[in-house]
Amino acid sequence: MYFLVVLFFFGLATAVVGKIKGGSFFVWFLVGFCLPFLGLFAALLHRWERYEPRRACPRCGANLAIADQVCMSCGKDLDWPEPAAVIR
Repeated sequence: MYFLVVLFFFGLATAVVGKIKGGSFFVWFLVGFCLPFLGLFAALLHRWERYEPRRACPRCGANLAIADQVCMSCGKDLDWPEPAAVIR
């Protein structure tokens, strides 16, 4: 029983760190619950989502991730952006 409590709190700590960095709370909770020390370490080393390069849709101006191929707002098919169009 104590082991499940420890797993729960490792899952909770991992989920909080993962959510702060922009990930899914539930997915990081499962990672931290199943792999207690390794999951927390992975969440601490995971990249920050807010520092990912972004770009604006040429049709509607929505702010999108650079790797998106279709705008989720207007449905426009997007090409790979020029370096000048990337928003940091």
